Amino acid sequence: MNNSPKISIVSPVYRAEKIVESLVTEIQNTMQKMNLSYEIVLVDDRSPDNSWQEMKSLSARFDTVKSIRLSKNFGQHPAIMAGLANTSGEWIIVMDCDLQDQPKEIIKLYQKAQEGFEIVLARRVKRSDTFFKKLSSKIFSKVYSFFTETKYDNEIANFGIYHRKVVNSILEISDYIKFFPLFVNFVGFKSTSITVEHAFRDEGKSSYSFSKLVSLAFNTIISFSNKPLKLFVKFGMIISFLSFCVGIYYIYQALHHEIAVLGFTSLIVSIWFLSGIIITTIGVTGIYIGKIFDQSKNRPVFIIDEIV
Repeated sequence: MNNSPKISIVSPVYRAEKIVESLVTEIQNTMQKMNLSYEIVLVDDRSPDNSWQEMKSLSARFDTVKSIRLSKNFGQHPAIMAGLANTSGEWIIVMDCDLQDQPKEIIKLYQKAQEGFEIVLARRVKRSDTFFKKLSSKIFSKVYSFFTETKYDNEIANFGIYHRKVVNSILEISDYIKFFPLFVNFVGFKSTSITVEHAFRDEGKSSYSFSKLVSLAFNTIISFSNKPLKLFVKFGMIISFLSFCVGIYYIYQALHHEIAVLGFTSLIVSIWFLSGIIITTIGVTGIYIGKIFDQSKNRPVFIIDEIV
């Protein structure tokens, strides 16, 4: 007899001691309406507040709540991976813990999935975020799309429903830098999106500071794209070409005795030309090193301290 739940709900938790109980309550109310077996997997990303104590209390009260604590703060997306690795449902919901992703929307996501989709993403057309967060998200999507030559939609984040085979495929990705939405885009499968309501944050503020957003963008682009290296190669080739043109010009001046300083021509030509060659060589070498680096990431992206 298969005792696995129909739906697993994964939520990374950070600085959520005042809202994690409300999150669980709203999820339970939604799942009761759906009349499906479920489990709630909460992952504490080593939050500095009392989130873990609240999570343990919820697990003690409800046998459907599984609480996981990481050994240190690994970040939101490694925490999501830890949660995914500890689910057993046929369908997996991923949602943030701040209740901006509303549990009531799970019903719409599941119903849409039953139409034959393996991935149903929640599209936040009207985002209830601060101006800075919406602006930074839009800038990130533009920059990422440029460097990876893919389309990244800033109206879609983690919230969505995913079939078990999708999650299993995501867990097989060995990249050390984890970014869940991009993994979803990478694995493929039949997907769609639906419009959902996006609520205002009732408690606290986003844990993503400007420096963290920049770091996330940089690490993600480096992990998923070698276009920056290719740009350096192109830059080096342009410098080499310009140096060649300038060299011809200085040689022309030298032949017509228009340069008074001896050795100036050879010095300028060699510096410009060799600089371009060096930049090009470093860029090409960097591409190969980047490929080797991608294949050598064997460190664990999360370490679990305790499961309740």
